[in-house]
Amino acid sequence: MAEAEAAGDAGLGSAAAQEGAELAAVIGATVPTGFEQTAAQEVQEKLGSASRISRDRGKIYFEVPARSLPEVHRLRSVDNLFVVVQEFKDYQFKENKEDALKDLEDLVKKLPWTDPLKVWELNNSLKKKKTKRKKHNLQSPASRGKLSDGGEEGGADQNSTSDQEDCAQNPVAVEPTGGQDTENPQGVTSRNGVEEEEDNEQSDVKVGVQASSESGPKAGEGEVKVLRFRVTCNRAGEKHSFTSNEAARDFGGAVQEHFQWKADMTNFDVEVLLNIHNNEVVVGIALTEESLHRRNITHFGPTTLRSTLAYGMLRLCDPQPTDIIVDPMCGTGAIPIEGAAEWPYCYHIAGDNNPQAVKRAANNISSLLRKNESKDSSTALGVPLDVIQWDICNLPLRTGSVDIVVTDMPFGKRMGSKKKNWDLYPACLMEMGRICVPGTGRAVLLTQDKKCFAKALSRVGHIWRRAQTVWVNVGGLHAAVYLLRRTWERADGTRSFW
Repeated sequence: MAEAEAAGDAGLGSAAAQEGAELAAVIGATVPTGFEQTAAQEVQEKLGSASRISRDRGKIYFEVPARSLPEVHRLRSVDNLFVVVQEFKDYQFKENKEDALKDLEDLVKKLPWTDPLKVWELNNSLKKKKTKRKKHNLQSPASRGKLSDGGEEGGADQNSTSDQEDCAQNPVAVEPTGGQDTENPQGVTSRNGVEEEEDNEQSDVKVGVQASSESGPKAGEGEVKVLRFRVTCNRAGEKHSFTSNEAARDFGGAVQEHFQWKADMTNFDVEVLLNIHNNEVVVGIALTEESLHRRNITHFGPTTLRSTLAYGMLRLCDPQPTDIIVDPMCGTGAIPIEGAAEWPYCYHIAGDNNPQAVKRAANNISSLLRKNESKDSSTALGVPLDVIQWDICNLPLRTGSVDIVVTDMPFGKRMGSKKKNWDLYPACLMEMGRICVPGTGRAVLLTQDKKCFAKALSRVGHIWRRAQTVWVNVGGLHAAVYLLRRTWERADGTRSFW
């Protein structure tokens, strides 16, 4: 029975596309930690589906018809997507390591793989169509044009290494230890290139169990394709008797045996996910190869903000048509670019005191314009966004002319210093208060230097009131997003801060 199911799933055909209208899928999405509720609201608004927020922070689950997959990929608040094969809310692990791992192996045969693999196949066909369009667009000289930016183009997003979101982006090969079975070599990767983290921390591991050349069903008339796969295991919790390496290795071995797929750590077709958070176990199949938060940025800086986090910050301040939205410390422009893409009926102004940052932001805006032109050149429009070099403490804007300020303030780690923040933060808050409309103006500010911010805010409490705080994880740093509301009191630039 298991072999028949495996053969059927391995030979998925184009029938999945026709079944998409009737097929339903439970989708799991990783989102910026702290903005789970924001993501759930977006799913409700755009897809009409209710979401459940996972106990494992940074994840939501919702059910949609498979035909809605294109709309799912257009969500602005989600990093990675996967279709849920099955979820166990209270999985009872055996205390003995061998028994616990044997249970995970046996679980593979019992899981309802058929419909999730059809959803994966449908998702794959959508990606192929998108790739064909990209190849067609790349033939134009404008698309091939590359703006030089001091070697920054294509650089890594250094702020994107959060708890789980991007664990599959940069696998690092780790040689098997002497205690492993060298006759059946394992491909193991981990985010930090180590065997196992402390039990109370989450560790990510990807395992591909190598199959011999004889494994898998033989392709008959080219109709049956032997799929290549990789297993990614994310584990968090202190009470597990096994490591992430061991769980991924044994679960991956059972997947290979069940489907007769071939393992491939880099050129895989299917990425099977095994997420273990204490007693919660979720098995899924990845629907995204690269995190969706990289959608807007082509020129990265030292502290590039993820687009998904920028979207969450913008939603907090509830932009309305004709609002003027300013990011006075824009860096590479992640916030205003996201704002212009999602709120085109507002006017967005980006600025920074660093000329290199302004150049990167301008290049990212140019990339967005080229992207819009390639979609439909007949109706392509500009974006309501300008970028300027300026002094944050002396902005060239009229008093009371701005509706919203949204910015990522210096943490004092990669940029600036905590000592400088003690002078910078109160001066910034005062200048932001000057340009914002009294009574209705609002500001959404991200910072990790919470102590300094709280002190600065207490000194300008006559013009700003804290309305909400969202605790977030930014590149492994515990940070906060503050929603401030402008009071009716006039901002006095001569007032002493300390």
